[in-house]
Amino acid sequence: MTTENSAGALAGWRSLLWPGLMTLVSLPILIGLGVWQLERLAWKEGLIASIAAEVGKAPLPLEQPADAWKTLETEEYRPVSVRGRFRHADERHLFASADGATGWHVYTPLETEGGHVLFVNRGFVPDTMKDAATRASGQVDGVVEVRGLLRKPGVHGWFEPDADLARNVWYWRDLPGLTASLGSDVDPAKVLPFFVDALAEPANPGGWPKGGVTRLEIPNRHMEYALTWFGLAATLVVIFAVFAWPRLGRRSAP
Repeated sequence: MTTENSAGALAGWRSLLWPGLMTLVSLPILIGLGVWQLERLAWKEGLIASIAAEVGKAPLPLEQPADAWKTLETEEYRPVSVRGRFRHADERHLFASADGATGWHVYTPLETEGGHVLFVNRGFVPDTMKDAATRASGQVDGVVEVRGLLRKPGVHGWFEPDADLARNVWYWRDLPGLTASLGSDVDPAKVLPFFVDALAEPANPGGWPKGGVTRLEIPNRHMEYALTWFGLAATLVVIFAVFAWPRLGRRSAP
């Protein structure tokens, strides 16, 4: 190999230094993201299977025996039943949407027969029916039996605003905030540490609030995301090879 060819080969290798370093840094990241999505896929499939198993169970009475609810504090989507009286004057409204329409989930405290207070998501109402007077027939009096799915308190997301207490507007399942909003006539220690989403049936008188709002169909596109990241990793290798081959091949030719 002549001195000129040696110099050309060296220049070819030098021209690949930064592209090569960028490829070496980026490739593990892309592969790692693909592996992470596969791990998320396994987690999501387990979650979906768990939800399906839970919702298929018979409703479990929350207060039979009296402290039965204590075994359910960490449960999610477990069918339960409870008896008590609604405190309709204290219903709270959480912003929601259904079938393309904006409205509210109606969270109403239930004074249970066991002496507790439970926030029940009675269901969805359109914005025009936020005022309880527009659905008076659904404000049932007396002792009722509520059947629904157990839900954990929510987590305050970055983009979710704080509640507007003056307008009775809430944006997430803020159990401590909802409890505090009831005032001093409710002992926080008596408030059960979860919510119950009421089932669609039996329907409330007049049809509102419309129960059965729990979203059980959880999106699962993690395999698609994993293939995307692995595909980008493969594309990066091909692009680098196409970039490098002529620089090394021509420069090192005798």
